[in-house]
Amino acid sequence: MALVVSGCASSQTYTVTSPPVPHQVVSGLHHRVEPKQTLWMISRMYNVDMDDILRANNISEDAAIEIGQILLIPGRLKPQIEQPVFPSGDDFIWPLKGRILAGFGTNYRNLINKGINIQISLDADILASRSGRVVFYAADFGNFGRTLIIDHGNGLRSVYSGASDFFVRPGENVQRGALIGRIGSTSKGKNNYLHFEIRKGAMPQNPLFYLP
Repeated sequence: MALVVSGCASSQTYTVTSPPVPHQVVSGLHHRVEPKQTLWMISRMYNVDMDDILRANNISEDAAIEIGQILLIPGRLKPQIEQPVFPSGDDFIWPLKGRILAGFGTNYRNLINKGINIQISLDADILASRSGRVVFYAADFGNFGRTLIIDHGNGLRSVYSGASDFFVRPGENVQRGALIGRIGSTSKGKNNYLHFEIRKGAMPQNPLFYLP
């Protein structure tokens, strides 16, 4: 028997709905962020990829974690008996002190920022954020100006741009906290800052996931 819907005032329209998609439950344990811990440090503590932690907690790549924040560590059903101990010099440190002028992923001067811009008010020393080997130097690298890159192994590199001068060159090994350059505040009326990046392979990472 055929039902004619169009042109029939007494006809009823039926809407077929699809069954709801069941919510995917991610198993794991919870970790409370302690002072001086970074997302990178936590990922190494549990041997879980940092990107997996970001996805499990719906954290965007331009965000930052906070002390006391509860993170779901996916795939870990019970705590480790002992947390691995990493050498103190293995973590990243801030290359200099200053206010963040532009964060990761923000639009700054019509460009998407692939790192963070750390503003200075006075002349400041630039320190190696982590031990490694200098692999790149350019006195004028396009919009970035004077630029230096340090390779830290395991695909991680740090990038420093906008310095007045760098004191190390490709081929030299540097220790974390070593003086590698200087940035000046001689230009009046301009924002003087160090552009700092951390890259994993060719992909820029949010430095705030690595810096305490």
